[in-house]
Amino acid sequence: MADSNNLLKIDTPENVTFDYDISGIGSRFLAALIDSALIALLQTLIFGVAILIASLASDYMTDAIGNWFFAVSGLVAFAFFWGYYIFFEILWNGQTPGKRLIGLRVIRVDGTPVNASEVVIRNLVRIIDFLPSAYGIGVVTMFINPSSRRVGDLAAGTIVVHDRAVKNLSELSPVRPSTVVVPGAQDHLPESFPVGQVSEHELHIIEEFLSRRTGLANSATLARHILNSIMTRLGLPAESVQFDHAEAILAEIYRARRSVVSDK
Repeated sequence: MADSNNLLKIDTPENVTFDYDISGIGSRFLAALIDSALIALLQTLIFGVAILIASLASDYMTDAIGNWFFAVSGLVAFAFFWGYYIFFEILWNGQTPGKRLIGLRVIRVDGTPVNASEVVIRNLVRIIDFLPSAYGIGVVTMFINPSSRRVGDLAAGTIVVHDRAVKNLSELSPVRPSTVVVPGAQDHLPESFPVGQVSEHELHIIEEFLSRRTGLANSATLARHILNSIMTRLGLPAESVQFDHAEAILAEIYRARRSVVSDK
């Protein structure tokens, strides 16, 4: 849910609340300006190369071939325009070069990362946001919507937020010995633990918890709740892990699950 201060609050089943600052029209405009400039550069390069090839092959190119050549070049430029956003938002998990420079990210309204189908939907609907010209409908929709969502966001169930730099596990700064993730933490995770069955949503919850745990007064309790939720879903007996080391176990699950993803 979003409150009146442009803050998106996500309450997870594990009783963890995450806050996201919703991006306004100004920051989204700057990101779009950067992306538009990059797209224009790409299209200029495409047509420049097409013109160069056509001039070099002019002696062998009939009018019909020339027309087909430039028609194909136009289709490629069109594909670059629409494929640019889809490609980068899938590759960079909700970010384009413009969004990355301004510090924005597309996420689902429930706070979880977007998937490929949602990225495709929000960007194909962009054509409606463009009408009648220059993002006319899109700007009006963002003004009306309290979360500054354009039509594409409404269709895909997404929202644009200010991206938080999530620390790597090696950069986390524990504030007390009980929360230190020590090199021997993997000793608390059974070798038979089905790390590969941990879902992306659960991985996201673990990542958010680990990056914020030093500022949580009840971090140990929350760690046990998150670990218990994962184990319940996987059908694992509670006695198979040491819940006194829940934070270290979550950190090892995160490392192991990420390594599984990177190996694919």
